[in-house]
Amino acid sequence: MSLGDHLREFRRRVFVAAAAVVVGAVVAALNYGAIFDFLAEPFNDYKRANPQSDISLNFAEATAAFSNLITLSVFIGVLAASPVWLYQAWAFIVPGLTKKEKRVSLAFIAATVPLFLGGCLLGYVVLPQSLQLLYGFSPEGTSNIQQVSTYFSFVTRFILVFGAGFLFPVFLVAFNAVGILSASRMLAGWRVAVVAIFVFAAVATPTADPMTMFLLAIPLILLYFVAYAVARLIDRRREKARPDWLDVADDEASEL
Repeated sequence: MSLGDHLREFRRRVFVAAAAVVVGAVVAALNYGAIFDFLAEPFNDYKRANPQSDISLNFAEATAAFSNLITLSVFIGVLAASPVWLYQAWAFIVPGLTKKEKRVSLAFIAATVPLFLGGCLLGYVVLPQSLQLLYGFSPEGTSNIQQVSTYFSFVTRFILVFGAGFLFPVFLVAFNAVGILSASRMLAGWRVAVVAIFVFAAVATPTADPMTMFLLAIPLILLYFVAYAVARLIDRRREKARPDWLDVADDEASEL
């Protein structure tokens, strides 16, 4: 393909991905009330569990409700359309890959979507505990009257951090599959990896409480060892397919 053909193909892929996001955002906008209630449920759980606290969600200005509708709709549209735009990215680069690289990249895409969505789900599940802890620091006699935009910005960042964190093992396996990172090196460096995971969890989570850090770090550590197990299987298959003559010294004759 010429450079012009590549650019036209890239434009087509971007258009399809953007159209999928727009369709997802429109569907989300039509169901805005249900999405609003779903994401506000952790906040409402705390409010019901603490009826004595002065806490509420408020719109700061006349345009705030509309802005929040657009923001949430786009957020849900990006999540819902993730299989489409990930496939479009894969389909754009796959013509230049070898047969083996195509299999690796397809497995990469197939694992990315469920892990990302699973991480987002975990973030939503642990969100009420984090709110419970954070709002618990409010001194007696004070109130937590929050702007809706601030609350939903916190919620979406919280969920996205968990989703992005769960992609960590996919990259490890991908590095192993292309020969950059061996399973033995992963096992030898597990202590460094655990420390790095805790540092990432502490920095990436939008809360300052240690509980949220542990709730993100512990699944990532488990996924690290799952990635090691997968990498070990790949290394074993690679060793079995390795020709015997590669292990013969240069000054010796190999078997025919």
